[in-house]
Amino acid sequence: MADTDPDELERRIARTRAELAQTVDAIADRVSPKRVAERTVTDVKSRAGQFVASVGDALGVAPRPVAYDDDPERLWEDERPDLGPVLIGAGALLIVGAAIVLWRRRRRG
Repeated sequence: MADTDPDELERRIARTRAELAQTVDAIADRVSPKRVAERTVTDVKSRAGQFVASVGDALGVAPRPVAYDDDPERLWEDERPDLGPVLIGAGALLIVGAAIVLWRRRRRG
């Protein structure tokens, strides 16, 4: 008889509506452009930090915090890292990437 009790049915319907509303709100929040952009920015920052750390490890440079009032001339107190190989590698990577893009465009057209 509890299944046909109108008050019980109304409570179940109200509870189901509340759960459904909560689910719809969670889905809307997950797919909103603002939230997607925030997650993307967070992901890019994380990957950039990992990349910078790996480049620093490859160069043998340990990161150190920079204070607002630090003298720019004293940032490299020990010795400046040799950035030549890194810049040459980055340039080569850009050239190869551009060549691949151009090759794909010509192949399609």
